[in-house]
Amino acid sequence: MAYTTAPLNAYEPIVDTQRRPSKTFIDWITSLTQDVDAAPARLDTVELTAQAASISTTPIGTPDADGLYRVTFYARITRAATVSSSLTVTLSWTHNGVTVTHSFSAVTGNTTTTFQSDSLLIRADAATPVSYATTYVSNGATTMQHSLDIVLEQVQA
Repeated sequence: MAYTTAPLNAYEPIVDTQRRPSKTFIDWITSLTQDVDAAPARLDTVELTAQAASISTTPIGTPDADGLYRVTFYARITRAATVSSSLTVTLSWTHNGVTVTHSFSAVTGNTTTTFQSDSLLIRADAATPVSYATTYVSNGATTMQHSLDIVLEQVQA
């Protein structure tokens, strides 16, 4: 998140002659506070390592209010399979009482430098979980392993 508040001018006093905060400083701190209040609020995170199987639908978190949320994930192959592998990340949530699902493209590179990262803006209902699942396929004597990190942020209530 890039804040819109400009840096405080180093040549402007932050206190007045009576040692009270100056108007310049008060205006600046008020603007900064508004910026911080407008920043997305992180609700929940998922951090998984050494995964070697599909993951059934699992909640990331449950919004307290109807609104816009951002789900961001990073998946990386941490051990390549002997022959081939595939990993598909799926997100699901509820909007206006309807379950919505989005599956991202399968990760099929099968090397430890293979990764996928994406972000999705969703509108979710309060008190209904935002969830993830993975579909895992691995071929060969050595199975593929992967890590998965997910962040759920509230953008607007």
